[in-house]
Amino acid sequence: MSRHIQITFDANDPKALSTFWRDALGYVHPGPPGVDLPADADPLAAWDEFLARIGVPPEQRNTKSAIEDPDGHGPRLFFQQVPEGKVAKNRVHLDVRAAPGLQGEERMAALEAECDRLVALGAKRARRHEPEPPLSAGFIVMADPEGNEFCLD
Repeated sequence: MSRHIQITFDANDPKALSTFWRDALGYVHPGPPGVDLPADADPLAAWDEFLARIGVPPEQRNTKSAIEDPDGHGPRLFFQQVPEGKVAKNRVHLDVRAAPGLQGEERMAALEAECDRLVALGAKRARRHEPEPPLSAGFIVMADPEGNEFCLD
């Protein structure tokens, strides 16, 4: 039997980092438990109201955040605030599949376009790896706004 997974990120600013990944992946912030949000409602504002209503002090309202695949296929991403910053290379990273089915220059052009979009959202480009058939179709290494490495694949 398979299991559902959640991927957890340690973060300095959970709300900001979850917002980056929401926009990068096309995910959504879920609303608070038991709260029916209208389609045009801001889930983050709803969370602020919910946390205030249940008595969470303002300084503790950005200690956690989450995003979910609106289609229910991808894993939930959870962001938890930690006191220390990132100090070493990730041992696990995300591969963002930005050019499925494409090869050669068409693939690399699609990856470059996605790289540009993510840089505009706050990511940093690290390096490009050219295609080396048959073992690699090429990819771009990047880092999110808090320095967590990921690949455009």
